Amino acid sequence: MNIETIYKYCLGKKGAVEDYPFDEETLVFKVANKMFALIPLEKIPLQINLKCDPEKAVELREEYENVQPGWHMSKKHWNTVIIDGNIRWSDVKQWIDHSYDEVVKGLNKSEREKIFK
Repeated sequence: MNIETIYKYCLGKKGAVEDYPFDEETLVFKVANKMFALIPLEKIPLQINLKCDPEKAVELREEYENVQPGWHMSKKHWNTVIIDGNIRWSDVKQWIDHSYDEVVKGLNKSEREKIFK
């Protein structure tokens, strides 16, 4: 798995857009102007920050060494996933989906309707 694979998957989510709101080295994916994934492009190995239900976030950190509290994010709601070959692509896709769903769940009805009409 590489950044291109993750990029295409994130942009394939309904209503997803890419943005660089912080600097030219931090790729952000948003839905309805809310972040669901961040990739610090200068980090090696590749990393992705994903929003997560607080209880699930703790469970993932306990189960996976490469899942850590969100770097420069709310540690309660964000995880940093280190992509160095020790995490399966199927898991990363599931976590991206969860992050996207967490953001969409927090949108108001009219914002959700705009995305899913």
